[in-house]
Amino acid sequence: MGADSEDAVKQLSLLMEQVEAPLKRSFQNVHQGYPKETMMRFLKAREWNVSKAHKMIVDSLNWRIQNEIDTVLERPIVPVDLYRSIRDSQLVGLSGYTKEGLPVFAIGVGHSTYDKASMLTSISTVDDLNYPEKTETYYVVNVPYIFSACWKVVKPLLQERTKKKVKVLSGCGRDELLKIMDYSSLPHFCRREGSGSSKHSSSDVDNCFSLDHPFHKELYGHIKEQASHKELIKMGSLHVSIPEPDPNDAKIVEVIEAEFQKMGEQDGSANGHNE
Repeated sequence: MGADSEDAVKQLSLLMEQVEAPLKRSFQNVHQGYPKETMMRFLKAREWNVSKAHKMIVDSLNWRIQNEIDTVLERPIVPVDLYRSIRDSQLVGLSGYTKEGLPVFAIGVGHSTYDKASMLTSISTVDDLNYPEKTETYYVVNVPYIFSACWKVVKPLLQERTKKKVKVLSGCGRDELLKIMDYSSLPHFCRREGSGSSKHSSSDVDNCFSLDHPFHKELYGHIKEQASHKELIKMGSLHVSIPEPDPNDAKIVEVIEAEFQKMGEQDGSANGHNE
């Protein structure tokens, strides 16, 4: 890290010392004993602009406090069938680890019952604004033609740093992914060609989206354990607000929506002509 980077971290550290006590407590939960490394992530996400990085952190901490993120795992989702239904609608799971020890998270956008565009926008917005620079690489597999068409339009709009993180693989991507992880860590939909991202393409134990997968069983067990130390409050729902996206990200979403609309109109014209 160069002298300029060190200076930026020092400036940001001084600003963080001036925030209110609730924000300081939440920041401790965020950095988990690594404040310098955490501030560097936010600085990197804002091109080392100290004031922008400071605003990003403060906004993120306020979001965490407003949505009680620091205690979210202490609030059980009961009964278990409700938790299972959430798993079925928002297909996210930990399938294993890379050979370097990094976690491999899988997101099954194509087969989620949650609105696909909303799911992608929500995940990317929360991730980018509150957990910046924590993703090494995004691997996109089993892509339909419509994604390839949109990607050509969106890619030039992305920052160079972001473009380098996104890799669109052929088919299920198995051969490429096996270069960085063992077979046991492959998401179930990457283990054979034509498997798609279906939540029903393999046994529930192997399916990283299923509540019966070891990751989700351990996570749900941890939630119940944490909740056992608190007074159980019956919950009707668990809601986390989605932060306002960065203006640049909002522009990208607009472009994607325009491309979808254009393709829909083309398909409609083609169908009308055939008739």
